Amino acid sequence: MNEWLKNDVEFEPERYELTAGPAYQFELGEMQRRDFFKVLGAGVVIVLTLKDTLAQQESGGGRRGGGSRPVEIGAWLHIAESGAVTAYTGKAEVGQNIRTSLTQAVAEELRAPVSAIKIVMGDTDLTPFDAGTFGSRTTPDMFPQLRKAAAAAREIMLDLAAEQLKVERGSLLATNGKITHQPTKQSLSYGQLSKGQKIMKAIGAAPLSPSGEWKVAGKTLRKINGRDIVTGKHQYTPDIKLPGMLHGRVLRPSAFGATLASIDARLAVAPGVTVVRDGDFAGVTAPSQEAAARAVEAIRIEWKTTPQVSAKELFAHLKKTPNPPANAPAALAESLAVAHQKLERTYTIAYIAHAPLEPRAAVAEWKDGKLTVWTGTQRPFGVRGELANAFRIPETSVRVIVPDTGSGYGGKHTGEMAVEAARLAKAAGKPVKLVWTREEEFIWAYFRPAGVIDVTSGVSKDGVITAWDFHNYNSGNAGLRPVYAIQHQRNEFHRSDSPLRQGSYRALASTANHFAREVHIDELAESLKMDPLEFRLKNLKDERLRAVLEAAAKTFGWGKSKPAANHGFGIAGGFEKAGYVANCVEVAVDRASGKVRLVRVVTAFECGAIVNPDGLKNQVEGSVIQGIGGALFEAIDFADGKILNPRFSRYRVPRFSDTPKLETVLLDRKDLPSAGAGECPIVGLAPAVSNAIFNATNIRLRSLPMVPGGLKV
Repeated sequence: MNEWLKNDVEFEPERYELTAGPAYQFELGEMQRRDFFKVLGAGVVIVLTLKDTLAQQESGGGRRGGGSRPVEIGAWLHIAESGAVTAYTGKAEVGQNIRTSLTQAVAEELRAPVSAIKIVMGDTDLTPFDAGTFGSRTTPDMFPQLRKAAAAAREIMLDLAAEQLKVERGSLLATNGKITHQPTKQSLSYGQLSKGQKIMKAIGAAPLSPSGEWKVAGKTLRKINGRDIVTGKHQYTPDIKLPGMLHGRVLRPSAFGATLASIDARLAVAPGVTVVRDGDFAGVTAPSQEAAARAVEAIRIEWKTTPQVSAKELFAHLKKTPNPPANAPAALAESLAVAHQKLERTYTIAYIAHAPLEPRAAVAEWKDGKLTVWTGTQRPFGVRGELANAFRIPETSVRVIVPDTGSGYGGKHTGEMAVEAARLAKAAGKPVKLVWTREEEFIWAYFRPAGVIDVTSGVSKDGVITAWDFHNYNSGNAGLRPVYAIQHQRNEFHRSDSPLRQGSYRALASTANHFAREVHIDELAESLKMDPLEFRLKNLKDERLRAVLEAAAKTFGWGKSKPAANHGFGIAGGFEKAGYVANCVEVAVDRASGKVRLVRVVTAFECGAIVNPDGLKNQVEGSVIQGIGGALFEAIDFADGKILNPRFSRYRVPRFSDTPKLETVLLDRKDLPSAGAGECPIVGLAPAVSNAIFNATNIRLRSLPMVPGGLKV
């Protein structure tokens, strides 16, 4: 296991998808092959056997493709004789607008106009190795990396200009894509300076611009390719067309855990249709999506199923962990025993789907001994490894290209759709496009982990939390430990046997852990009849969390008025990936219908130095809107190994009508590194909503989602 992956999984074990076994490893034997032809009879059918003599997977290497970060400037940045600047990163654009913020990084340090800069992203043949676009890592990791590369290139331009102009280097100024000799105003463009140059230098310790002096970074910049997106010019993976391309569909099992018992594909055979089976994998290619769908439906198949846990049994099942909590340490147990108030509460979190606007998709082409796949993924190099493993070929024979992708939220880390498309393309001998249906996306992608959280706490008469015993079953340990100043505490994550495939989701388990913690904090405050904000601040020494709580409360007007009838106010704070957030929420409850509506949400957010204020605001407000679904109504229903609500008509996501008035307060800490904007803003909304519902109705809701069928008042 790569060291980055090993460390990541140890720190955040809820990234279950990164350690799962391969989805496919094709190796159909000769006996199986002969049996399959007996089943199919005559027709246009291709079944390929991948022999063990094929080269084994290689780890990759070299300047752009290997598993370690290159140090040469040229791996990250190229200046053409025209003056055009190309920067390279293995990160993927999945709607978070990092193409724009990374362009700002290059423009800031290179002293070049934004219009001259192009960012090449997520192409395993062109960009340096990258672990993936997840964990809010792009800004803290890639933003400084490209700044360093650009600063080093700027210094080289200064050296070249000093040499060509025969002047002192200190008399030169880099600005707007050129070097100017200040006394004479003579200047040379970067294109002129780079002409005929082949510079192979390592990135050194070139001076970086202090965040307080940023000219391009730190300012709002329009989305780089925004016009192409809103006019439809931009191509996502489902838009790609190749000469001779076919369309694919995969035969899916009848239930989770089902295995293939028998198959008869004779009725699927038609002109232009290719049927392929390889082990438990079966699929078709056809000239159109409609023809492929008809061919799959015509296949007669029997599955062998096994008993599965249902949604009704979920939380009891998750508590059956192999590592239950031991007795509390003596000091913690004693502190609980003598507490003025002691609370024991249980909170539950349902599975939810990522529900990206763009379902998984891939276009695969085998040509001249090389496999090229265009796919929407957050881990192009990880998917390259999956493809190499599945087909027993070296990674150097695989290229993965990531077009800008229609959202991921942590759900597009794996490459099963890419492997499926490549297997079908191998059989058909032509490029194949495979686009998952919405139902496939809901059923066969992984889900945000469900969980059970038990909290036992003690508080003194004057409002000091004296004891804290927190146990998360299955969700994960992200955001597990509180930043509240609690002398005696225990915070543990307990692995469970998940009945559904689960993995990363925006902010990981921080959403679950913050929901339980921040609702419980409110319950402690209520037990003492203390104001929830006052109680939090009394138990808080972390100045960054204190700052966002105070900023949100000030903007909201916390404590200055009481809510109207059937309205309630709630507050919560949180942290994740070095970012800090606080939410103040107003809800309205219709007691007749049970409908809960968010009226107003004030969010204060701090993630260090702000790179693009408008982009950051979009991230924060997008997180709030996404969080409404998981807070109020999103939940996967399942039984007998089947998903019961695999479409938007049955799976409720936030709508325009659900959007409250949004007010966002950004705290710009130029003294701190930029980090945490992608994930942290979502963690505080659900507990703030729960606390507001209690304030309106005196009903305490401890399960996510809180009101999937309306509030029973």
